[in-house]
Amino acid sequence: MRSPAPRPPPTCGPGTRADAPTTTEPFVGRHAQQHPRRRWPLALAAALLAVAVAAGLLVWQRWDDTSTTAAGCPGGRTVEVQVTPELGELTESLLAGDRALADACITADVVAQEPVQTVADLGALDAAELPDVWVPDSASWLARVGSGGRAGAEVPGTLPEPAGQLGSTPLVLATSRAAADALGWSVTPPSWGQALTSGRPLAAPGLGTASEGLLALAAARTSLGGGPEADNAVVAAVLAAARGATPPVEEAVAAVTGGGADAPVVAMTEQEALVLARDDADVAVVYPADGSPVLDNPVLRVGSPEPAQRAAVDAVVATLTSPDAATAARRAGFRDTTGQAPDGAGGDSGVSVAAPASLLLDPAVVGQLLTRVSGLATPSRLLAVVDVSTSMSAAAGDGSRATLARDAAKSALTLFPDSAAIGLWVFAAELQGPADGAEVDWLELVPQRTLDADVDGRPQRAVLSAALDTVPDRLTGGGTGLYDTTLAAVRASRASYDPTAVNTVVVVTDGTNEDSAGIQLDELLQTLTAEADPQRPVEVVAVGLGPDADLDALEQVAGATGGGAYSAVDPEDLQTVLFDALANRD
Repeated sequence: MRSPAPRPPPTCGPGTRADAPTTTEPFVGRHAQQHPRRRWPLALAAALLAVAVAAGLLVWQRWDDTSTTAAGCPGGRTVEVQVTPELGELTESLLAGDRALADACITADVVAQEPVQTVADLGALDAAELPDVWVPDSASWLARVGSGGRAGAEVPGTLPEPAGQLGSTPLVLATSRAAADALGWSVTPPSWGQALTSGRPLAAPGLGTASEGLLALAAARTSLGGGPEADNAVVAAVLAAARGATPPVEEAVAAVTGGGADAPVVAMTEQEALVLARDDADVAVVYPADGSPVLDNPVLRVGSPEPAQRAAVDAVVATLTSPDAATAARRAGFRDTTGQAPDGAGGDSGVSVAAPASLLLDPAVVGQLLTRVSGLATPSRLLAVVDVSTSMSAAAGDGSRATLARDAAKSALTLFPDSAAIGLWVFAAELQGPADGAEVDWLELVPQRTLDADVDGRPQRAVLSAALDTVPDRLTGGGTGLYDTTLAAVRASRASYDPTAVNTVVVVTDGTNEDSAGIQLDELLQTLTAEADPQRPVEVVAVGLGPDADLDALEQVAGATGGGAYSAVDPEDLQTVLFDALANRD
């Protein structure tokens, strides 16, 4: 087994007894501590994993008198248990107080580690470096077990084996009592979809690294019907959180306990809400009308140890899934596996004694959603390329195709965080006068810069917004210079490549290539393929606007770069399609 990381002082140290009675006090949840370990927005997956290792890795050594134990137990066994941090104290207490393990000379090392890190480990480390037992907060993490943590990518020999549960806790909503009254939720609880789209900020821990945020979005998507509108609501929530429009969890919890009628809503576990409500009578615990996803705290065996080690693992598993463990879990604020209420439920706590209805979520959908929101929250370096050929003047809705493109792009711009680097080009056949003896089909309006960059006293975000306002006035009498522009945009993006971000060219056009003097489709595809650089990938995301867009050509061009093509046959659907395109970047 892997050697534990450097440790803080053990919670069971010399001078305590292995057979001392277990005393598991209800411990403070991460929200109530005002030090939540996971928060919005989501960062680049690799960075998140590094943070989880650096900041979230806590280790407890089980044995109090290791020298005595080792001397009296030649050939004893050590079982490494990795557990989600909020279960660390409970797990350590159960294993430290188990006489049967002591008599069998079994030592348990309890490592509190974020599930996202363990998922990555299961796909990357050798079997000898993995824990024997893993207790994440939700079985939904199993959808991510595999190479690099990609959903559904299985690695033989490392797939965890379910062996029971260490309690459970449903997902709930918490807000101030005044806010619950103002929203009408004290009388009529909302569905998850209504909570997400109510206009009230909905905060949750990091979507790619915390079950609460992920399951809240999955529940909302299910509640909203799972179609394009549901997807757009999820996309908007993730991107709004990334740009800071939704308060971080610790700020949201502080506002909730402040008691104001304008308090935000926080998705958290019932266990965390119970601890919070114990300390603050102004907290309202809301159970959504369509049921609650349950964080089931599964106890999982990892790997295939030899028989003697397997017996030690089985003994540890038996302790964690025993009736005594169920009692300790209830004392700590969790329900047991039958749904029996935690200690302290009922009364002024606002926590229901009866188990709430469960909202069952399709694990495959949860896995897909996790992949999608991880991509959404990845840092972006994006070059927007907008068609200003004469056909963009065609009527659409209350304006023209050009005004719809402008409005959709400005809406999308508001969803990006300040750290995103975005630039803007416009294009049409022979848009600019001769350069190197030839007409040029594109014009750079705004270079790529982070949205908070200072540009002559104004932030890049404002500069881009102002430039987008000019798009309808830039329409020319020329045709669509699609292919030359796309190639130039890809080359420019590769030249300024950012290895920490998803580098994307987003092309919005309503037509087909009409520049007969420029590069043609076959040559463009060959060139894109020949110039592809696995170390500097640049995806083309093409959005065809209206019925005349050459979707077949757009699909081929985007496909040659690993990107995708999307169609807004009804121009008024452009904003929805654009959001979908941004959400599906790899």
